[in-house]
Amino acid sequence: MRPVLVVEDSDEDYQATLWAMQKLARTDLLERCTDGDDALERLSDRTRPCPKLVLLDLNMPGTDGREVLEFIRSSPYLRFLPVVILSTSASERDVNDCYELGASAYLLKPVNFAQYTEQLRITLDFWLGLAQVPDPAEGT
Repeated sequence: MRPVLVVEDSDEDYQATLWAMQKLARTDLLERCTDGDDALERLSDRTRPCPKLVLLDLNMPGTDGREVLEFIRSSPYLRFLPVVILSTSASERDVNDCYELGASAYLLKPVNFAQYTEQLRITLDFWLGLAQVPDPAEGT
């Protein structure tokens, strides 16, 4: 089973994701990386199932979300993997940079739990239910 990879350094934000998934009665397998280095290591491991979606925090210490996104888009195996940036930054430069690097979407993290839950519902319904995405096993 292919997981949803959550790359999030904040325990509180990750916990909010778990609670939102529970509230939405979603049974998707979640896998967490707590920083960019952990994400690069996880995504490089071809012995594990490729995630079906990456929810990527942008601003993390060390290897940040931009570098993780660059890695994903430069990998023939991962390049079509949907990557949704979740950030507190509304900076036009951050938004533009992420789309230039190949982000599938850029979403602001709502501070309100109900809004976050609804945003997550829409995101998962679209990327896991409606969007047709190539299977990495069929590629390289």
